[in-house]
Amino acid sequence: MSEKTLYENLQSFGLKKVFDYLDSNPETNIPKLLDWIKKFDKNGVVEKQMNVIEPVLKDKNSNWHKLAKSLYTDIDSGVRRTLFENFIINATILGGKRQRKAREENGCNIPWAILMDPTSACNLQCTGCWAADYGNKMNMDYDTLDSIIQQGKKLGTYMYIYSGGEPLVRKDDIIKLCKKHNDCAFLAFTNGTLIDEKFADELLCVKNFVPAISVEGFQEATDFRRGAGTYKAVTNAMEILKNKKLPFGISCCYTSHNTEVIGSEEYFDDMIDKGAKFAWFFTYMPVGNDAAPELLATAKQRKFMYHQIRDFRSTKPIFTMDFWNDGEYVNGCIAGGRNYLHINANGDIEPCAFIHYSDSNIHEKTLLEAYKSNLFMQYKEHQPFNANHLRPCPLLDNPGKLTKMVEKSGAKSTDMNNPEDVHNLSAKCLDAAKNWAPVADDLWEKSRKIKVE
Repeated sequence: MSEKTLYENLQSFGLKKVFDYLDSNPETNIPKLLDWIKKFDKNGVVEKQMNVIEPVLKDKNSNWHKLAKSLYTDIDSGVRRTLFENFIINATILGGKRQRKAREENGCNIPWAILMDPTSACNLQCTGCWAADYGNKMNMDYDTLDSIIQQGKKLGTYMYIYSGGEPLVRKDDIIKLCKKHNDCAFLAFTNGTLIDEKFADELLCVKNFVPAISVEGFQEATDFRRGAGTYKAVTNAMEILKNKKLPFGISCCYTSHNTEVIGSEEYFDDMIDKGAKFAWFFTYMPVGNDAAPELLATAKQRKFMYHQIRDFRSTKPIFTMDFWNDGEYVNGCIAGGRNYLHINANGDIEPCAFIHYSDSNIHEKTLLEAYKSNLFMQYKEHQPFNANHLRPCPLLDNPGKLTKMVEKSGAKSTDMNNPEDVHNLSAKCLDAAKNWAPVADDLWEKSRKIKVE
């Protein structure tokens, strides 16, 4: 065992003992744990996040404190402990240090999380989803998925997220990977319809997997995009997970058709009541030649979500993240390996789940070679893409930025059925970018003034 590994193991052991202490009396010891983490975090890996969450977690009347307490009343103790250890210790603290060192040594981005598609197959055909076009043509076998995780851990990446297609089509392999890599945290963006009692029991055994169930609103909106009966299947899956004391969240794509529902207090309260502990929000992207640009959220709707999510963060016991409107908290775009990347079911290593262009394939290159590829280095060179971090995306918010990077790097479309010219893709976003720019600039200016004051 190397000196570095020994040191990391000792740190991990110390942190795990702290969680024993926390479990004994969370009401009293959560504030003490926060103080301890701040002292331990000598390199400032989580300093920014701690400065945000510490005041509200210590306030016993705050919604965040209520959310933290619910993790002890609503979640299986073994699952909670495993996820805390893998997410906070391995993925964030120890993994963060290893990532930082790898970045310095290699001069490239090293991601905190890897999003990967075990398969392009899906049991649904949702309106506006590019995966529906691929069918079951593409799959990464178990050994490839295992190799990605092994390579990633060496560079400090302990967070792995599955998408697709529908990743739970590959339930058996996913459970097998959870067991082998029991030091990692796993999450899946899933339509939820394949979650049953048997799978929930397997999750109780592995303890390191969390579903993020895709919901488009209530029954009408969800079934409109995902097919009749989907909402009922989804709510049944939520009930199973809640009864088993398993953590889960929701993944919401807001479009021109459903934004007002997804951003409503009624919807938030309903998801919290059903047991969701977190919610990821995405805005619709017109990816693919057959995409529906009319589903793009308007500037007014995007502004609505900006305000609603921020308002509910101070009142609702659920952790939320908007991958576009929260750019101000992460200094813009997080793709291209800066914080995450995407590997599709064909093995193409893409900068983002919504950017289907690549110059690397996992069957031909190592992860590190891909991080140093022309396309990923273009991302590293140009991030952030806008000084206004409420306009983070090189496709949706900054016309021409993605086009230039794709052309300069020589990256190709990864759509196997109908390759999409990057100019055509960018053109579909021009009006949205133009309309959002003045709204985002106004919001950004007001946000800066608040922080100064």
